[in-house]
Formats: sequence, C-alpha cells, structure tokens
Amino acid sequence: MFNFKIKKQSNTSRARTGVLTLPHGEVQTPIFMPCGTKASVKSLSPQELVDLGCQILLGNTYHLHLRPTSELIAKMGGLHNFMRWDKPILTDSGGFQVFSLKDMTTGSKKKNKLKLTEDGVEFYSYIDGSKHMFSPKNVIGIQKNLGSDIMMVIDECADGKSEKKYAIDAMNRTHNWALKCFDEYKKQCDPNKQTLFPIVQGVTYEDLRIKSAKFIDALGSFGIAIGGLSVGEPKETMYKMVDVVVPHLSPEKPRYLMGVGTPEDLIENVYRGIDMFDCVLPTRLARHGAFYDETGRKNILNKKYELDESPISNCPLFGLNTYSKAYVRHLMKEKEILGARILSMHNLWFLFNLMEEIREAINNDRFDEFRLNFYTKWEDYKPNNL
Repeated sequence: MFNFKIKKQSNTSRARTGVLTLPHGEVQTPIFMPCGTKASVKSLSPQELVDLGCQILLGNTYHLHLRPTSELIAKMGGLHNFMRWDKPILTDSGGFQVFSLKDMTTGSKKKNKLKLTEDGVEFYSYIDGSKHMFSPKNVIGIQKNLGSDIMMVIDECADGKSEKKYAIDAMNRTHNWALKCFDEYKKQCDPNKQTLFPIVQGVTYEDLRIKSAKFIDALGSFGIAIGGLSVGEPKETMYKMVDVVVPHLSPEKPRYLMGVGTPEDLIENVYRGIDMFDCVLPTRLARHGAFYDETGRKNILNKKYELDESPISNCPLFGLNTYSKAYVRHLMKEKEILGARILSMHNLWFLFNLMEEIREAINNDRFDEFRLNFYTKWEDYKPNNL
C-alpha cells in the first residue's frame, strides 16, 4: 500500500518528480498539502478542494486531540469518514503546537506551562485548562485513531535562536522519542494502513543537522521529514540547512519539509530535492486580505484596488475569474465570508497550479528555465544563486 516511485530526476539540480502511493490514493510529487487543522481547510468543502487540485491534506493531532478528541473521531470511522475526504491525509504529531503555543493563556486563564521530560511533554489545554501529556505512546495512539495515511513522530522543535547546547539536547530527545514512536507503531498500527515519518532536527547548526539526518535515515522509515525550519530564520539559512541535510537522506524515500508554503520557498526547496510541503499560509493570508499574483503577494485592502475591475484570479473554477478586485475588496472590508472564501480558493489554486507547473517543467527538463522565468516577475524575493 506504500510506494514511492521517482519519475524524473533533474540533471542540473536535486529537483525530481515522483508518484507517492498511499492507502487512499496516489499523489504526484512535488506536492503542496493544505492544512485541514481541525478536520477542515477553513471555509472550503472537500469537493471544492478536489476541484482546485488538492491531492492530500494535513490534519493536526494537537487540535483534534483536544476537540473533538481522537476517540470520538475513531467512533465516527476515522478522520477520512468524519470529514468526508477520500484522498490521503497526513497528520502531524502535535509537538510543534505544544511548543509554539506554550505561552498561550489557557481556557481557565492559567499560564500554559510546559513540563518537558524524556518521556514526553506535559501541557495544558488552551480551551479549558485541562492537563494533557504527549508521549511517543499516546501520539501514536491518537494518530491511529485518526486513521491518517502518514503519521509523524513527536519531536522537539527547538527555537531557531537556541544555543547549541540546548539544540543538542532537543535533537537527542527527538531521536529518543523517534525510537520509542517506532516501537509503539509496531505494537499499535497496521503497516498496510498507516506509515510513520521521523523528523530531522538540529536548529541551524550544520553538524547537528548532518548528525540528525544520518540517525533519522538509518531508522529505515518509508519517508523522512525535515522540521524546525521556516520558523523565523532567514530564507538563505533555511535553504542552506536543506542543502546540508538532503545528501544524507536515502534518495528512494519521499522528503517532507514541514511548515513551508510561500511560492518562492516551494520552488527553492524543490530545487534542493524536497518532495512534500505543508503550510497554513494560503488560507491564513486570505482571511487577512492577502492574495498571490504572478508578481508576488498583494493585499486586496489596499486603496488602489477600490476601483480595480480586473479579475482577482485566473482560475476558471467557481467563477473566481469573474470577481473583480474591487468587489472582493468590498467583501473583505465588510467582513463578508464570501471574500475570504474567494481569496482562500484563489491562493490554494495558485499554489496547486504552481506545483503542477513545477512538475511539468522537471519532467520536460526545463526546471532551471522555469525557475529563472518565475523570478523575472516575482517581487517578493530573489535567490542569491540565480
């Protein structure tokens, strides 16, 4: 039920295309996965996602564990049946949210203090202040209940500014938890229905990233994730860490860069050999009025769009190419739900379409040309190595 076949390897970069076969279908790589954080990609139906080009989406273990609980979802037949999504799902372990939300006030107004041990991490719900523990055993159990095609080990995503000593401790803890997660996976899960990806950590220290990549690759997993990047460090630093890690990963395994989703980051990391990406950005930006066009990220609330009759999108689906920028601006100013839906659908379509163009360019031996042409118009960022 699990297979990854490389279709085309670029002769001039690490870019490649492939077919990822999972229990709920095939996925063409490189691929962008939108975040259905709480069993929904905000404001969009499963059929709309399929029509826009979504092949696989991500569910969030942390949020689904807190509400409605993985036990309830299991009783409803798993996450696929619960949300009526019949294509593949990847679930994260919730570790990133535990650490990133550590300063959030809980539902009971208590400070959300973390208790980190070698066995896992104890935290309080931001909803009601109840105490919870994420350990290798229960994050595997939660994801088993969810029934995702791809599960993730629990890891410690150390702050990007961490001193090296702490980075080493966090990396070692991540490695230890990975070993325990695989033990639990073998005990709890059906390997024909679910697979488990471990995660490379090491902050921005090259030697730690290399050490982690070698350790994680040696676990013999079907695929591998790279975590702890795109968390505030400069883009060139992120790209450098990917350059450092990828040569130490087995080429036959799909490579997943977690939490990355700007157009330039997709292109630059495909160039460096990454196959899978996820990010909340396209829909989160949409809810704040931001959208992509061929020159970069724009904000529809800008005064210059007040009388702009040009279409908000080139996407022919759902009439997106019939809505003027002036109209969408009006909707967003008035906080009408339709405005956020239009921008969300457009932003997702933009990224899905970009990934399709990337795959086509790689398959036709013109990815370098595609990359160069993209940056002739893109205003948000220019890489140093063009």
